Amino acid sequence: MIVGSKSTFAIESGITRAYERVSFRALGFFVLHIGGQNYGVRATDASMLACSLTEIEARIVRRNTHVAPFATGIEGSRIADAVRKALYAPNQEEERFFGISGREFSDLIYSKNILWAPDGDEAFDDGSHVLHIDFGDQVRLIGFRCSEGYHYDPKTLTDIWLPAADFYRVLHQWRNAFLTEWQKTQKTPEEEAP
Repeated sequence: MIVGSKSTFAIESGITRAYERVSFRALGFFVLHIGGQNYGVRATDASMLACSLTEIEARIVRRNTHVAPFATGIEGSRIADAVRKALYAPNQEEERFFGISGREFSDLIYSKNILWAPDGDEAFDDGSHVLHIDFGDQVRLIGFRCSEGYHYDPKTLTDIWLPAADFYRVLHQWRNAFLTEWQKTQKTPEEEAP
């Protein structure tokens, strides 16, 4: 199932096996399409989809709170590089990123839920990272995949702006379509869940 446009922003998912247990929901895959690039593992057993659903629902509830004041005039490549270094490289607490310390920068990324992927689930085990930043009636999405060390692969970088109404509409539509698909799919009994 794909909701949205792959050339701008879309969410693609597939259910391989549905579960009665709501904390699992389903085994399958969850992929984000941003500016013609895809982020996430597209395999029948990539992830349990409850985590992806929960994250979509949380992003809907937190609309207009994913704010990063530094990001308006900064190139996506610089933001991707800063996120990789601040969050993953050792001893970055005292490094400066866009006028703030590494610790403050990391805290901002996490407290404002800027980092959408990876989300702690196996859906993004391909090294994908997606940043979501709200700017009033606009949303900025920056996607990239990691390369060696604490850098990203420049060939995988996408940086798009789209109307917030369009972005959040895709989130709502995917959530509703996913829940409908899950409800209609025959469920694996609780005792057979992984």
